[in-house]
Amino acid sequence: MTWIAPSIERRELPTVAGEREMLQGWLDFHRDTLLTKCTGLTADQLIQPSSAPSTLTLLGLVRHMADVERTWFRKRFLGERLGDHYFTGDNPDADFDDLDPSAAEADFAAFRAEIEACDKAVADSGLDETFGTARGRTLSLRWIYVHMIEEYARHNGHADLLREQIDGATGS
Repeated sequence: MTWIAPSIERRELPTVAGEREMLQGWLDFHRDTLLTKCTGLTADQLIQPSSAPSTLTLLGLVRHMADVERTWFRKRFLGERLGDHYFTGDNPDADFDDLDPSAAEADFAAFRAEIEACDKAVADSGLDETFGTARGRTLSLRWIYVHMIEEYARHNGHADLLREQIDGATGS
């Protein structure tokens, strides 16, 4: 049996809310949007690259964002000592390069689990809480939320183009 990316009901954006709820709402909307772009596609379709020599794929984007979520919320902000899902020292682009269609379902599950872990990890943290980076900058949890929304928005644009190339589907 061929695995097919499940449908997702994208959460509604808050229109009037406090800052934390608004940031979380936009982040959740963009997380859902990435999964929506994958809905109904087979694992083989999810690993179709955009165009040579690029290795950009929808499954690669899902894998990439699982590692990006973990890196910003849990490793950098909270300082948790965790490995990466896909990135390796030998291949920092393994999230895009080392795709296995038979692992697509597990990759989607890892993405969803990472989102849940990240949300839980920072649920009691204030937006003004800060951390230091390896480059000597001080950043806040608020900065991470804004950065993650930007990261998803950029990659969701890529996902739009990838999906249209695969089966002609377009839309929000």
